[in-house]
Amino acid sequence: MKVNRAAIYEAAEKLSNWGRWGADDQIGTLNNISPEDVINAGKLIRKGKVFALGLSLKEPIQSGLFGGRWNPIHTMLATGTDAVAGVQDTPAPYLRYADDAISMPCQASTQWDALAHIFLDDKMYNGYDAKLVDVKGAKKLGIEHVRDKMVGRGVLLDVARFKGVDSLDDGYAITNKDLDDTAAAQGVEIRKGDFVIVRTGHQERCLAKQDWTGYAGGGAPGLAFETCYWIREKDIAAICADTWGCEVRPNETDEANQPWHWVVIPAIGISMGEIFYVKELAEDCAQDKVYEFFFSAPPLHLPGGAGSPINPQAIK
Repeated sequence: MKVNRAAIYEAAEKLSNWGRWGADDQIGTLNNISPEDVINAGKLIRKGKVFALGLSLKEPIQSGLFGGRWNPIHTMLATGTDAVAGVQDTPAPYLRYADDAISMPCQASTQWDALAHIFLDDKMYNGYDAKLVDVKGAKKLGIEHVRDKMVGRGVLLDVARFKGVDSLDDGYAITNKDLDDTAAAQGVEIRKGDFVIVRTGHQERCLAKQDWTGYAGGGAPGLAFETCYWIREKDIAAICADTWGCEVRPNETDEANQPWHWVVIPAIGISMGEIFYVKELAEDCAQDKVYEFFFSAPPLHLPGGAGSPINPQAIK
């Protein structure tokens, strides 16, 4: 489909979930998850095998191409060398210990975008005014509203493996047909309320080369703009990927930066997970041919946050 500003606004109007769950709703498509869905997701645990989907915070993925984000900075405040040197032995009584701190943007590594993250002109999801996000944080749609919602049935769509490649090429736009064909080949059904994780192989390519040039904000394989219609049709709870921004880069238009984002977050109200590490999970799924699992990925309890770092768990 041709992507331009008109197509963005048309999709936003057609796919809007504003008011669907009430004028005060602040969790969007996570409303699609029922208690029964969570119970049934728990029944998917058969091997007791756990996969951590958070990328190491030591990976220098940020390049400063977007928003001035920097790589996480891990600082030791107290160490064993301090302890052995006797630095901590006074005043008495003393305690020998290690302590540390971390400084990072909330979206510097594996993370959720809050619904307050992206605006459609001067509005957020559900029609909230963008000015409700100020220097003190988001007064509406902050990440804290979903802290007990990120649990349910997870599904991996390994598009790269389906296409027979280690990694899709930068600029490859994953279509609705790609998603449906991948699901069919894997023998998995996408259901209402699912957490869908898309593997492109892009992150693994960077890890193998130990070269993150352009990963954060440069060229990348990713979801085509048309998939915003697929997301709304499937009524999934969240969409996640192993890339920096989920959607294809370069974008399919020069009339908007990240045009897919303009629709999926502020219009549809879907939670978006980015920079997911899926290598081991994908290998296990390819081996046992089971692409569904129990999924849990609570954000930090950060009132007013526009996003949150996470270490998602897939349990099979």
